[in-house]
Amino acid sequence: MPGDRRGGRRSAARRVFLLPMGGENGAVRSAGDHSLYGFRPHRLLRFGKISLRSDAVGRIRADSTTEPNYELEMHQTPTLHATALERVSGLSARVAWAAAFERRLVARERDLVDAVHTDIGKPAWEVVSGEVMPLVASIRWHARHAPRALAPRKIGGAPWWMLGQTHWSYRLPVGRVLVIATWNYPVQLLGIQLVQSVMAGNRTVVKPSERAPRSQRLLVELAREALVDAGLPVDMVTSTEATRDAGRAILENEQFDHVVFTGSTAVGRQIAEACARTLTPSTLELSGRDSALVLADANVSLAAKSIWHAVTMNAGQTCMAPRRVLVERATYGAFIAAMRPLVAAARPVKLADAAMADRCVQLVQAAMLQGGRSLGGVVEPAQRGVMRPLCVADCERDAALVAGDHFGPVLAVLAVDGLDDAIAVHRAGGQHLATSVYTGRPDQLLADGSFIAALGSNVVTINDTVLPTAHPATAIEGRGASGWGASRGEAGLRALSREVTCSTTSGRVRTPLDEPSASAKGWLRRLAFGGRPEAAVKGTAGAGVPSVANQSEHGVTHS
Repeated sequence: MPGDRRGGRRSAARRVFLLPMGGENGAVRSAGDHSLYGFRPHRLLRFGKISLRSDAVGRIRADSTTEPNYELEMHQTPTLHATALERVSGLSARVAWAAAFERRLVARERDLVDAVHTDIGKPAWEVVSGEVMPLVASIRWHARHAPRALAPRKIGGAPWWMLGQTHWSYRLPVGRVLVIATWNYPVQLLGIQLVQSVMAGNRTVVKPSERAPRSQRLLVELAREALVDAGLPVDMVTSTEATRDAGRAILENEQFDHVVFTGSTAVGRQIAEACARTLTPSTLELSGRDSALVLADANVSLAAKSIWHAVTMNAGQTCMAPRRVLVERATYGAFIAAMRPLVAAARPVKLADAAMADRCVQLVQAAMLQGGRSLGGVVEPAQRGVMRPLCVADCERDAALVAGDHFGPVLAVLAVDGLDDAIAVHRAGGQHLATSVYTGRPDQLLADGSFIAALGSNVVTINDTVLPTAHPATAIEGRGASGWGASRGEAGLRALSREVTCSTTSGRVRTPLDEPSASAKGWLRRLAFGGRPEAAVKGTAGAGVPSVANQSEHGVTHS
C-alpha cells in the first residue's frame, strides 16, 4: 500500500482504518507497544520506521520516515468499547499471559495435584504426567507458534482481470467463548481450551465440571492471575458455578459466539440442540468407541503393553482409549499370551462414577456368558466405584462389550481374518475418534490413503495408542457421534478465531467497469478461455472482464 511513484516522486497517500485498539479508552498500551490488534503495521503494510501517538479523541497516528503518513482512526462509542473485541489487547500481551500462566501452574503444581486427587481420586504422578506436563507443553507451543498462526497473510492467486487489487487475510477473535469443561482430564483439557481461547483474543467463560470443581476453579484462578501479570483485563476469563443447572442456564440465557464442549455423546447432542436454536458455532469433543488393530506382522509384546497401558491409564476414563482389540488370527495366540500377565498384574482403580464401574463389570460378565474368557481370572464385583481392570478374550462379535458403550478399564479381544475383516468389525462400532494400528510395515500403511480413510477416524496412531495424541501441535477432531470441530493444535486455535478478508484496489490501475468493445471482447475471451472459439461460449454476453451489470451482492458473477 505504499504511495504511487511517478518520475521518481511519491504521490501523497492517506488511509483511514477503523480498527479497535488495545488498552483503556483506545490508547496504545505503552510507548513500546506498536502493535495494532497484535499485528505489526510495519510488517503488514511494509512501513518503514514507525512511531505511534494518540491524541485526546483516540486517533492513532502512524508516522513513517520512509513512507507517506497513514492515519489510523478508531470510532469510540461506549457500546462498541464494551464488546469483547474492544477488550482484547495485542497478541504480544497474550504471549506474555501464556508465559505467566505457565509460571503460575508450575509454582502451584502441588496444589493442582491435591485438587485433582480430591475431585476424582487420580494418583499424584498421573496428574503430573497426564495433566500438568501436557498442558505446559501446549502453553509453550502456543506462545511460540500462535503469532505465526494468527498473523495476517497476503492472499495470492487472483485472476488476471482483478487489476490493481491486493488481498489480505486476518485472524480476529470470534468474541465471547463458553467452555463447558469435562472432568476426566480436568486440568489438561480445560487448560488447553483456555489457552487457545485466550491466545485467539476471546473473552472466555468457563463452566467447570460438577465432578472437578476444586481443580478447575484453581485453574481458572491461575489463568486470571496471569492476566493481571500480563496487563490484560482480568475479566477476559470468568467462570460459573460448577453445577448442571448452571450449564443449562447459561446456554439458555446468555449469548456466545462459540461454545466448546467436551464430554459424552448424549450430552453433546443436547449442547448441539441448544446452540442450533441461536445458530451458535460449536466444537464438540465427544467420546470414541474405537479399536486397536494388531496385524500379523506386529510386535505383539509391544502392542499388548501399549494397548493395556492406554486402557488402564486414568482408571480407564480416556475417550481415545480402545474398547476392543482386533487381532489377525495368525498372531492371535501370541497376543493373548502377551496380554495375560499384564491383566493379571493389574491393580484395582477407582472410577469417578460408581455406576459406570458396575456397568463395566456387568458387560464383562455378559461377554463371558457368551463364551468369552477372562484373562485376569475371577471377575469380582465393583465396590463403590473400585474395580480391577478386566480383559475378555474370544469375545463374540455381537457382545455388548465389543460395542464399547462404556467408560472404564475393560477391554474385548477377538480374532479377525485379515485386514478387510478387521476394518469391517471396527467400522461396525460406528463411533470413531482415535484408532491405533500395530504393524511391522508402518511406512507402507501410511502410504496407503485408502486404508487410512477406511478406518474412519481423524486420529490414527501406528505402533502406539493414545500417548502420541498429547503432541501440542496435533489436532483432534471427531466425526459423527464423536463430535465435530477441531480442538488442540493450530486447527483448534484457528477455530476460535474468525477470518476477515480485506482488499485494497488501486485508484489508477483498476478493472474497467464499462462493457468492452466487440474486438476487445474477442481477445479477452481468448485470454480468459485459452483461445476457445466464440461458439463454445455462445450466449455468454459480456464474457471476459466482469462489468457492473455482472456483479451480485455476494461478488462478481458471469451472466
